[in-house]
Amino acid sequence: MKILLLTIGNTDNKYIKEGIDDYIKRLSFYIPFETRVIPDLKNRNALSVDLQKEKEGQLIMNQVQTGDYLILLDERGTEFTSVEFSKWIEKRMIAGIRQIVFIIGGPYGFSKLIYQRSDFKISLSQLTFSHQMVRLIFVEQVYRAMTIIKNEPYHHE
Repeated sequence: MKILLLTIGNTDNKYIKEGIDDYIKRLSFYIPFETRVIPDLKNRNALSVDLQKEKEGQLIMNQVQTGDYLILLDERGTEFTSVEFSKWIEKRMIAGIRQIVFIIGGPYGFSKLIYQRSDFKISLSQLTFSHQMVRLIFVEQVYRAMTIIKNEPYHHE
């Protein structure tokens, strides 16, 4: 199985980028993991919120393949503990899913098209985080899940 993380806009904060890069490097020992950045829309301030979500949705769909298992990181999604999340990922690995695509949307969330195409929604917390922080938290949680699956000592119960 391969994991793809799609994000809208670049990670600007150096310390967050360094953290993300560190966990991606660690993940390379466990699972093929890739990140792809969809550039921010040009002149987005001139667009309505709905039009921004629609245009971002089209750009997301350009990156998604027919057989991909699409997961939205969404505040209304299912919350997991780290152990539950690792079991959830492991079940998808066993099921033979070729690629899971996790998506962190733009500042206003996802278009109706993306919600319709998605297979599942996950919430990282009831707290609100910046999209930059969500990237780091998510990549760390995927790494943590892999160490739990491999029964390694990174996670403490």
